[in-house]
Order: sequence, then C-alpha cells, then structure tokens
Amino acid sequence: MAKDQKQFVKEITDMTVDFPQWYTDVVLKTGLVDYGPVKGTMVIRPYGYEIWENIQAELNKRFKATGHKNAYFPMFIPYSFLVKEADHVEGFAPEVALVTHIGNTPLEENLVVRPTSETIICSMYAKWVQSYRDLPVLINQWANVVRWEKTTRPFLRTSEFLWQEGHTLHRTEEEAREETLKMLEVYREFMQNVLAVDVLVGKKTEKEKFAGAVDTYTMEAMMLDGKSLQAGTSHYLGQNFASAFEIKYLDSDGQQKRPYQTSWGVSTRLIGALIMAHGDQRGLKLPPRVAPIQVAVVPVAQHKEGVLEKAKEVANELIKAGIRVEFDDREQSPGWKFNEWEMKGVPIRLELGPRDIENGQVVLARRDTNEKVTAPIENIADTVAKLLDDIHENMFKQSHDFTYSHIIDCENMDEMKVALDDKNFVRTMWCGCRECEDKIKAELQATSRCMPFDQSAAGRLKNKCVCCGKDASTVLYFARAY
Repeated sequence: MAKDQKQFVKEITDMTVDFPQWYTDVVLKTGLVDYGPVKGTMVIRPYGYEIWENIQAELNKRFKATGHKNAYFPMFIPYSFLVKEADHVEGFAPEVALVTHIGNTPLEENLVVRPTSETIICSMYAKWVQSYRDLPVLINQWANVVRWEKTTRPFLRTSEFLWQEGHTLHRTEEEAREETLKMLEVYREFMQNVLAVDVLVGKKTEKEKFAGAVDTYTMEAMMLDGKSLQAGTSHYLGQNFASAFEIKYLDSDGQQKRPYQTSWGVSTRLIGALIMAHGDQRGLKLPPRVAPIQVAVVPVAQHKEGVLEKAKEVANELIKAGIRVEFDDREQSPGWKFNEWEMKGVPIRLELGPRDIENGQVVLARRDTNEKVTAPIENIADTVAKLLDDIHENMFKQSHDFTYSHIIDCENMDEMKVALDDKNFVRTMWCGCRECEDKIKAELQATSRCMPFDQSAAGRLKNKCVCCGKDASTVLYFARAY
C-alpha cells in the first residue's frame, strides 16, 4: 500500500475497536456533515445533502404513485394545539422548543417549534374536510423538525433534522389501517431496492408506540455493531386527533362522523443507517441508487498524450447514459485519488491509463468487494449500468445475511445477556407485560424493537416469557439501539 493510501486509513478509527468514533470520523472526513454552532445541530454538506436529495426523489416517486400529494405547513405551532391531545403532549414535552418572545415583547401565547405536525395539520383538516366527498385526504410534507435532544450524533439524533411526514384522513377504520400498512411496505421496499438495507418489520409495543397513536408499526435495521436503528414508522392514529381537533364530515347517510387518521415518516436518520449498515474500515460504501457519484473516472498517467481526452470521452458517454459521474483530473497522485473515492464510498472507480487505451479497455474497481476487473471501452455505459445493479444486489445480500446471522433465539435472561453482549438481536417470547420490558431495559440495556408480523418462531421457542416465565404467545425482538 502506498504511503498516501496508508494515511487515509489512519484518519478513520478502527470500527472493531470503537464503532461510534468510526462513525463520527466517517461522517466528518467524507464531507457528509459538520457540526453546527448551536449544540446538537448539524450542517449537511453538499455530499451528504445529495444523498438526501436522491432519497427524496426515490420516495417522492413512491408517494405519488400511491396517490399522495406534497404540501407544506408552518413550523410554528400554538402551544394550545399541542395540549389538545394529552398523550401527544406528554410524549413530546421534554423535547419541545418554545418561542416565548418577539424581541423583548412576550407573546400572548407561546409557540412550539415543530417537533411533528399532527396538531397543526389537523387544525387545517378541520377547516378543509366537510363531506365524505373530501375523503380520503392523502398529504405528505417534506420539512425540518426540532426536538431538543440531550445526547446527539450527526444524522442519528440531532436537535434539528429533515424528514417527510405523511398525514392522511380516511372514511373508515379499515381504509386507515390499510394505509398504515401500505406505507410501511413502501418504506420496506425502498430500504431493500434503494438503500440495499434489510429490515425487520412489525408492530411496536404499547410502551414504544408513538405518542397519540393507537398502533405504531416500524422497520428496524441492524447496524454492523449489532445495534438496532429505527429506520421509519407508520402510525394508525384512529380518531384521537380527529376528536381533539373537531374534524367532522357529513357522510352519505346524512350523519356527522369523524374520520380515521394515519401518519408516517422517515428522516435524515436514513443516511446514518446506510453508513452503519454498509461501511467498512476504509469508510463509506454507498448504495448505487442514492450515491451522489456512482462512478469516479480517474485518468492514470494523465500527463501522457491522449489520456485525459480519452478518459473525458468515457466519462461523457456514462453521463449521457444517465449515470452520475465525477471526472477527476486533479493534480494529486492516482493513489491519493483512489483512496479518497474509496473513503467517500463511490460504488465504482473507473481507471484509464495509456496501456488501457492501447488495449481498448478500462479498469473497474468495485467499492462493495474491493475487486478490480477489466472491461472493454466499447459499450462501457451498458457494462457500468449492469455492474451498478450487481453492486446493489450484492450489498443487499450482505445486509440480509448479516442481519439474519445475528438474530439469536433466547429463552431466558442469561441467554439474552450473552446474545446482546455478542452484538446480536434477540428473538424471544414475551408475556405482554410492561414490567418485563422495563426490567429487560434496566438490567440488559435493551429495548423491544417490534413484534414481527411473522410469528412462526413461536413454534420453536418455549411458550414462556423470557423475563418472568409466565405463559407467553407473542414473539418479540429485543436489541440495544441507537
């Protein structure tokens, strides 16, 4: 390894020694993010924001294909709105940022800086919805939210972050529940087919559900350190907010009724998820479908006649095919460039030097496997497109295999401790008692992640609660989590 290559690796902490520091090193040194001047805030730099833009584009396609429209609502919410739904205000009170003054003048009513938008959106729905003909309402918002977190880490948990939040109204409970699960599936498909991350999907316990929801459904992603990251949630809200905000409509039978509601969202936390699900000792491994740069074209011996021109020609051919390309003709050495693109997680590095030109070929370096192959310059765009798809499929397979090889069935607390200490998820039986969840959290620092839709593991496990030993019929995943 060349001297400049070694230096790049030294800049990133060994992930097997200190995974949190590895993560911090990666997000800062690859130019994804920087710390904001206010504690707990982050500045998303262009390379990181391009990932978010690609996430937005992919999700927007899916939202609009399912009939949803984008809108925008104010970030300042009257405090009285928040207190209308008791569970909701209790759940968010510790994190809420309040505006109390304009200059030196106190406000007549404090304003909440948006922690989530159910309340302000419901206040508008109460004005807009009058008849069953106004339903369903299928609206999504892309916005920032503020939750004053005590412990922060870029992308994973910050005082301000970016997200989307869908808010829908339906005529019947059946329609609303169908919407809740439909959007969870939209998220799961997106995680698999765009971020190449496998997830476990299921229902949250009463203890872990969203404040104000009847039911919360989640997708949980396993990070490379064995911890869980809640990657997205979909909530069936019933009529809780509709009742609090007096949302009513005249049904076809002439009766005034309340609609049923859902909300669902994912955030810039997804960037943290793809970093910690795919990265390695050398830095990022970005899934091709959201990577800002899919191919870095690096001329080798670019001072020699014809090299820059041919490399530029190849880059332009890829660009015309719709591939996101960076043409790197900087003066640094090829080794320096190779390592920068590896650290930044670019899926393919295309190398082209005098000998390659002579042989009518290029060298393609895959970031997912660190393998190099040669390919003809002829039809290079088709070759690269197929390789990008292969890289995606391989990255998803790696995520899937890692996840399911780190799920351990446990039947008592001692087994749970061993499995968790060995950086695994635990699949076990649970009696449904809140006290057992609390005890597991206190003693093992693990929380319930979800009750999977697939409960077939109950047939392999004893029908006794892992904590109290009482009869149990529910399969539940536990993990240490971000």
